[in-house]
Formats: sequence, C-alpha cells, structure tokens
Amino acid sequence: MSKTTLATIAFGAGGGAAITAAIYSLRGGRRSEIQEIQAPPTTANSWGAAPAPAAPAPVGIPASQVFGPPAVIPPSAPLATNSPVNPSGLFEYGFPGPINDLANRSALVSSYDRRTRNPHWVAEHITPASLAQRDGDRKHSVFVEDDAVPPKFRGLLKDYFRSGYDRGHQVPAADCKWSQEAMNDTFYLTNMCPQVGEGFNRDYWAHLEDFCRRLTQKYPSVRIVTGPLYLPKQDPVDKKWYVKYEVIGNPPNIAVPTHFYKVIFAEDGRVGGNVALGAFVLPNAPIDNKKPITDFEVPVEAVERASGLEFATKLPVARRRRLCADTTCALVIRDFADKQKAFPKK
Repeated sequence: MSKTTLATIAFGAGGGAAITAAIYSLRGGRRSEIQEIQAPPTTANSWGAAPAPAAPAPVGIPASQVFGPPAVIPPSAPLATNSPVNPSGLFEYGFPGPINDLANRSALVSSYDRRTRNPHWVAEHITPASLAQRDGDRKHSVFVEDDAVPPKFRGLLKDYFRSGYDRGHQVPAADCKWSQEAMNDTFYLTNMCPQVGEGFNRDYWAHLEDFCRRLTQKYPSVRIVTGPLYLPKQDPVDKKWYVKYEVIGNPPNIAVPTHFYKVIFAEDGRVGGNVALGAFVLPNAPIDNKKPITDFEVPVEAVERASGLEFATKLPVARRRRLCADTTCALVIRDFADKQKAFPKK
C-alpha cells in the first residue's frame, strides 16, 4: 500500500481500534533476570510535549517468572451493598492475563507474546565501541528454545523445521559481536520470528540492519526497537479488510508476521540532546534491493497504532528530529546471503 494510503488510514477518524485494523497494506544470562517492573505511564499522544504522569510504585515479581506490565492482580473493588455479584472474585483462582514475558539480557531486552509465540518487541543499543569489539563469533552460537517461557507458550525449534521460513533475528547477531554471551543472547527463539529467507531476511532486511550499524558513523549512540506486525489486507472482491497470516509448526504454534517494524533512536551524545527518530515498516516478503528504504518510512505513530505499543512518550517534541531529514537514509547493498550460507543451520 502506498505511503499516502498509510497516512490516511493512520490518522483518519474512527478511533484507535478501527485505525489499527486498517493500517498499512502497514531475557542477563541463560535465565531471565528477575526485576521490579513499573507499569508504564499512559499519555494521550506520544508526540505531545506534556510530561507523562508519575508511574505507580514498583511491584515485586515472582522469582519463577518475569512478567511485563501489568504484573499485578487488579484490586477487588468494594462491592456495592446491593450488588448480587463479585466479578473480581475470579482472581482467587488466578489472574488470566495477558502476561508478557520480559527478558533482560546483556545484548537485548525483549517482551514476548505468548499468543503468537513471537516477541512484541526487542530493544538493543549499539555504539561505535560495541561494534568495534570482536570477542563473539556466530559459529559458536546455536539456536535455543527459551526455557524462561512456560512450555505451553514456548516457541520450539521443531516448529521451524521444513516450514519454509528462516529463524529471523530481531536483534541481529552482527550487532552483538562484542562478547560471546551477547552473541548467544540473540539466538534465543524469543528473539526470532518466521521470516521469508531469500529476498528478505538474507537480503533486504539484512541491508536495513547494516544501515542501522552504519548510523554509528554519525551518531555515537543508536537504540533500535524491532518487532512483528500482523496487518490487514483488503479483499479485492468484497473490499473488506482482513487480517490473515500463516501459523507454522505441527501442531500449529508460531504465527508468521505479515510485516516487521524498526523504530530507531539516533542520539547525538549530549545529555538532553537531540534524538533523530525513524520508523520503518517492511512486508515479510521478497523486496527488490533497488527499492529505496525511504519507501518504507512511516510516522512513529503509525507503528504505535498498528502494534499497540508506545515508543517515545518521554521524549519532548523539542528534542526530536526526523532521521531521514537529519541524515541520508540509503542502503548499501552487500551479499549477505552467501555469507549466511557459510554458517551451518543448528
């Protein structure tokens, strides 16, 4: 779908749910580190300059599991004296969720979606110094299932077997050569999504990852959030919009995203300095290497509406710059496919 159509859909009237439905044709160590999680503040507009309201006090997280917000059972509301029912009594038996498995590892932080068996998002940080270190080697890393996720919600190695899809890194291994532990962190299946191989994961997507690394030539600190999207497509016959995606595994277990996003924060290195923001949404399909990356540039709000996430609620408008206006957004085409063939599929 054209960027004009995307903008129309993203910012047209009809409410958040309708807009999302119509947008675009758009864990350190081997075990997750237990943390205290704060519920994120909510603002009416992520681009507004008004400060976000104060977050509630931290909530302790059980050692058996790392939960993302909301991590607490909602308090039972006082019953009206004349009320014949108590819906919150259900919580005596357990809280249904949703639960996000939040992993904090040396190379990345990720939030895992138990329903799709894919991450909601994975965040990383690269710098000139981190990319200059070469203490990790991909040949010593293996793909592993994440045992911090309960078995019934876990993505499995066998799900990818003969699926026709690559185990697509969200945080690429090439960004984490600064230590073997960091490199290994990127091989958890909670950092993977099914991606089309030739023409995408091994080609255009790899060029986009390289573009992100090359940003460190200008910016001393680059932060990237990557994740999947499941976007609707208009039926050519009835003109209605439908969300349709494949599920791989036997029995079917892992959803195949229709699209992927990257939201980039390129920092100028000064305390309170400017941040160049860029957002890109790419279809999970072969893409001609000649296609400009700017064809896939979208407003950050478009990714937020499609994903249900917020990315820059605490970044004042005065500090924001548009990435592709602040620097040249262009890919350098390299032959990553042949390089990847050199690594055995473990």
